[in-house]
Amino acid sequence: MVRHADMTVLIDNIAAELLAAEWGLSILLTLDGRKLLLDTGAGPAFARNAELLGIDLACVGAGVLSHAHYDHADGLAEFFTRNRTAPFFVRAGSCENCYGIKDGVLKYNGIRRGTLQEYESRIRYVSGVYALAEGVWLLPHRAADYSSISLRNALYSVRGGQCLPDDFSHEQSLVVETENGLLVFNSCSHTGLTNILADIQAMLGRCDVWAYVGGLHLYKMTDEELDDLCTELLDTGIKHIFTGHCTGEHAFGVLKAALGDRISQFSSGFSFRFS
Repeated sequence: MVRHADMTVLIDNIAAELLAAEWGLSILLTLDGRKLLLDTGAGPAFARNAELLGIDLACVGAGVLSHAHYDHADGLAEFFTRNRTAPFFVRAGSCENCYGIKDGVLKYNGIRRGTLQEYESRIRYVSGVYALAEGVWLLPHRAADYSSISLRNALYSVRGGQCLPDDFSHEQSLVVETENGLLVFNSCSHTGLTNILADIQAMLGRCDVWAYVGGLHLYKMTDEELDDLCTELLDTGIKHIFTGHCTGEHAFGVLKAALGDRISQFSSGFSFRFS
């Protein structure tokens, strides 16, 4: 169990004064004094923000990549330059094979090509439920058919020479056990927040989620779907949701109206002490 947990958002789509913003996400966690980096944004901006916040990335003990998209992974080279020892934990299904459709054109949106090979000595591939430390786990998504979610969000991967709906085998949640309950970090929640909660219940046998942190990928949802999600979330035991990045401004407004103080918007420079 982790007794003291803090987070600082190093990069997000919006930013506090003087800090950079970009379409990307990076969060620094301090768990009982141990520093853990979740994602690296789309480039070196997260590291410049860390400097402005007085954070030394050389002190990070380990990194975790939430999934294999550029806006979470393309600051890896900058991190490895500033930190010469910390391993980065990546889901075993991660490859440089992710695509999306933008303006009607299929475009590569994965990790900068060559990164996984260039830094292979620093990367640790994990599978299944992986215990990163006592009370800290990395969880995969279920072996389920998420093709309808992939197609709606125009997310694909190339597998066996075919361009197929993304199966999200490259994605993982970071789960931290505290005395107040579980903290769940999932940077984009592509498969859906409620599906992720079901995964946690199935894999850890627990549903006592105290806080959920990450983008919710809701900007393509209709108001009716958002209303249904609000109803589902009100029925969960989650005390607080901290969100930003890919949630969407309109979607956040709908959730805020329904959930009130249970949901908060984060930005570059946002910090919070969980316990």
